[in-house]
Amino acid sequence: MDRYTGPHKFHMEGWISCAPFERLLHMEIVEASDGRATLTMPFLIDYAQGAGLMHGGALVSLADTAVVMAIKSLAPVQTHFATISLESKFLYPVKQGVVTARAKVIKQEGRILQGQATVYNEEERPVLEFSSTFRVAKDSIIRGITFQESDKSQ
Repeated sequence: MDRYTGPHKFHMEGWISCAPFERLLHMEIVEASDGRATLTMPFLIDYAQGAGLMHGGALVSLADTAVVMAIKSLAPVQTHFATISLESKFLYPVKQGVVTARAKVIKQEGRILQGQATVYNEEERPVLEFSSTFRVAKDSIIRGITFQESDKSQ
């Protein structure tokens, strides 16, 4: 195992908690329940792009993580799933302060889940609209539905 390039092993505090990358970005989970989640992240100088605005990748990371936490609020512990597509629409630049992402799971069909998030600045102005699609690994469970290897529909 290479110290820098992995594979890496780490322990998360709980099922709904921040992973190392999310902690690096100083994300905080405000709430996550019933298919919804709210997360915050400060705009630190390390997150600035060349013009001094908050880097779009940081905003997208916050939105994606918020949707993940919304999904985790529905999924049994240790359910494996991953982002398979995402779309972001930048609405307004972030110049300072703390941004807040509010996310929700909007659809589930078989092993496919879809989520949406909006990121707001401190004035509650939307700065990013985000949608994403996730796939649950085979043989995982979400709300009593078991996905077996024979499920070829998704």
